[in-house]
Amino acid sequence: MKDDVILKVENLSKQYRLGTVGTGTISHDLNRWWAKIRGKEDPYLRVGDANDRSSKASSEYVWALKDINFDVKRGEVLGIIGKNGAGKSTLLKILSKVTGPTTGSIKSKGRIASLLEVGTGFHPEMTGRENIFLNGAILGMTKKEIASKLDEIIDFSGCERYVDTPVKRYSSGMKVRLAFAVAAHLEPDILVVDEVLAVGDAEFQKKAIGKMQDISKGEGRTVLFVSHDMAAVKRLCNKCILLNNGKVSKIGSTSEIIDDYLFVDKPPVFIKTKDELFKMKKTDLYFKSVRVFDDKNKTKETYVCSENINIEVEIGVNSKVMNSSLFIMVMKNNESRIFSAEKLIEDDKYIYKLRIDKLFLTKGNYILDVYLHIPNTKRYDTLSSICSFDVIDDISPFIVHGGFNHGAVFGNYTWV
Repeated sequence: MKDDVILKVENLSKQYRLGTVGTGTISHDLNRWWAKIRGKEDPYLRVGDANDRSSKASSEYVWALKDINFDVKRGEVLGIIGKNGAGKSTLLKILSKVTGPTTGSIKSKGRIASLLEVGTGFHPEMTGRENIFLNGAILGMTKKEIASKLDEIIDFSGCERYVDTPVKRYSSGMKVRLAFAVAAHLEPDILVVDEVLAVGDAEFQKKAIGKMQDISKGEGRTVLFVSHDMAAVKRLCNKCILLNNGKVSKIGSTSEIIDDYLFVDKPPVFIKTKDELFKMKKTDLYFKSVRVFDDKNKTKETYVCSENINIEVEIGVNSKVMNSSLFIMVMKNNESRIFSAEKLIEDDKYIYKLRIDKLFLTKGNYILDVYLHIPNTKRYDTLSSICSFDVIDDISPFIVHGGFNHGAVFGNYTWV
């Protein structure tokens, strides 16, 4: 490995047998043994489905991971993202030596500390203090080294009152606090963190992310971070891997990979009335299409708080109507109205675009209602509950309005 590369994964694959506990039957073990003594390849490595949890199995074997290749430099924070079942946790378990790979190799320099599940490595009958020493010993620390960090670990965890209480009486959040404090303060060369910080409260998540940033930037140590919280991944990681069905889909900068994960290109969403021909004959004004897209003209269903959202409406006009207007209503969760915007219909103008400025909408699901009408007089066309889209956070909740995010909106919208 190069001097600046601390972890290198080559052709890593992991195969599991579906529907049973263990690696297989006696007949399969005999077949593997017979192939091995003849110097042949394991016959069961040539079979197996891809790791697609949504499809029906055609084989009794599945490749949870297949041909994974990447390397991590010292001091780098690598994000690993993907859908549920993509192979993220399996990869971390192999890197942490909880389980072994079926094929491939892992080369690393230094000690690896892992935080894979709530209370990993803790004995429920032992106190928090005893578990700190136990966990530290598992990570290869001497008793003297652990004792020198003990007060710092307890203070960071925020569990000082309960540190001499058996861990079985801790809440899941307290277990995560203590486990993370141990893993982060015993100076590992590589810190592996799975989706466990979500159990902690907002104050602890902020503290934990800050600690991981200190570990990587201040101490030059490496962090592998798995999370479904794209805001945390974006703040913490400078490089990401996207896993899909057990394979590496893409490796690149964090922003690029998150865009590929969340924002899939789709054709424009055209919403037509039930009988457009009838409306064209009988109605003076009618809708031809409605779509929601970003500033790159990409139609998608998920947006982040820090980007603009555009709504484009195309109308048809059989006969000009004085004082008519386009009315757009944005609702959250198809229940409460968040805001509405109205625009007078102009002569010879058939496409109208409403831009919702970044930091306007908070996290949630939104649905549109659109009307063509003369206010308080007559309605010409209506499209209800169309163009559903989601907004996710990509900013710290602690920097908005000097405190936490409140309500459903932040800022402004503009007709363009």
